[in-house]
Amino acid sequence: MQDYEESVLFLGRWGPFQRRIFFVLCLTCVPCGYNILSVIFLLASPPHHCDIPAHSNLSQEWIQASIPAEVAGQPEKSSCSRYELDLVRNLSAMGASPNWLQNQSVPGSRPEGLLSNLRREGCRDGWSYSTEYFQSTVVTEFDLVCSEQWKQPLTSLVYFLGGLSGCFISGLISDRFGRKPVLFGSIAVLSIFSSAVAFAPSWPVFTVLFFMLGLGQIACYIVVFVLGSEILVGSSRILFSSLGQPFVYTFSMMLLPGTAYLVRSWRHLSLIMAVPGLACIPLWWLVPESPRWLLSRGRLQEAELLLRSAALENRVEAPPVIFLPPKAEKAAAHQAESVSFLDLLKTAQIRHITLKLWLIWFSTSVSYFGLSFSMSTLYGNLFLNYFLLTAVELPAYFASWLAARSFPRRLSFIGFSLLGALALLFIQGTMKSYPTLTMSLVLLGKFGVLAGSGVVYTYTGELSPTVIRNTAMSSCAMFSRVGSSVSPYLLELAEFNKLLPWITLGVLSLLAVLLCIFLPETFRQPLPDTIEQMPVTQWFTCPWASKTALKEEEKITKEQTPSVEIICTTCL
Repeated sequence: MQDYEESVLFLGRWGPFQRRIFFVLCLTCVPCGYNILSVIFLLASPPHHCDIPAHSNLSQEWIQASIPAEVAGQPEKSSCSRYELDLVRNLSAMGASPNWLQNQSVPGSRPEGLLSNLRREGCRDGWSYSTEYFQSTVVTEFDLVCSEQWKQPLTSLVYFLGGLSGCFISGLISDRFGRKPVLFGSIAVLSIFSSAVAFAPSWPVFTVLFFMLGLGQIACYIVVFVLGSEILVGSSRILFSSLGQPFVYTFSMMLLPGTAYLVRSWRHLSLIMAVPGLACIPLWWLVPESPRWLLSRGRLQEAELLLRSAALENRVEAPPVIFLPPKAEKAAAHQAESVSFLDLLKTAQIRHITLKLWLIWFSTSVSYFGLSFSMSTLYGNLFLNYFLLTAVELPAYFASWLAARSFPRRLSFIGFSLLGALALLFIQGTMKSYPTLTMSLVLLGKFGVLAGSGVVYTYTGELSPTVIRNTAMSSCAMFSRVGSSVSPYLLELAEFNKLLPWITLGVLSLLAVLLCIFLPETFRQPLPDTIEQMPVTQWFTCPWASKTALKEEEKITKEQTPSVEIICTTCL
């Protein structure tokens, strides 16, 4: 398996087979990209205030005055209280005017006027929601505001916990039963439960279905990445994993804000979210299983049959024997060796790498999704803000690809993450007075965080051996989902200080930089196939020392096997 790349060189780099795999796999990541921001738009919380029933027999002037005006920089209606309606009715019946009451004051009371000193009550008749951006959302339909506001971040948490569970389950199933069944299984889960969510009659039912929707979201992306990186070879693999897949993923993300702008009802939006997954189901007959995975499981005949079929499609002649008997015996030995999630912690070497990767993925995910949730607190059009926040991913992917081609992994990740951390920390000096500059810093922070996460995604794939690669990637994605589960609660920190969420994001990015310093370098190194072939942990090697070490390593690499790179960027 160490010479797998050489064994399949007869197929060429960019024939009809590679082009078909490239475009079909790019299409299969559309459903997961289209669904990732659903947690933002389905659970949007529009401005609201207590509803005044039409049968209250109040004039329009008194209806407007029944909601307390709380000044926080500018007049703003209270979201969760109103003046006692019976008292307001009595004042209206007596012929009192709200303006007159506001101008009267009572000695020893607050100076705002008599009206502001009236007793208040909760929203006993429900709420009235703004329809400027949304006709209806889960929050407005099930009244998840005021005393029920705690259900909003909990619902987001459940969605991301579904992603966490999906990462764990899909990784184990994919390494044991194949990449292809898990890929289309996760797409089917996305479509089925996206449709089911639209018919949820209550918040508890919606939460359960939303958990199942999250189950398939990230599992789909990870399996597409692993399948493409194992089928494609050389430049075609680099093109797919660094530009093809992430660009299609980003464009599908950019479609959802536009769809949400046109479709303002959350139930209709949920039904539309099921369409991309349903359209991808027929692609089952165009996507093969990973021949590299088949070989690792000892299924030599199936791997050779697949590669010979690819040779016919590319109109090239396959050698009489593709995999020599020693390699077949090695593959059979790998099949006999059972690997599991616990193998990621089995030895000190893999344990040190795994734990650091878990913490890095957690930090970058909190920063990524924390930026998305915190966008609702910024000035400007909601849909435009999220569109810009998604569009900035395209140059981030491109920059990550350029860095991955020319620079060591650690140096690239540290540079991008430091850029993102500094931008987020500078926000505390611009947020109050310079909204345009603040938005620019947010986009720059997103650029750095995403480019860094793209490098670490590449890094993880190159550190992980073939026999347990999907499990390793999925375990890291699990911790990524733990981070995304925490991110909705970052907004709660704004109650203590509006800058605290942004400071937290910047500090977490710095933590990821510190951990990355102590990971081994993988730039231009062969892909490990077994746990024993994993690179050695470098505890005290400075990242800028990598170039000197790589010059010596490249000489050895050129004599052994062609350099193998997995280059990919993503947002989790």
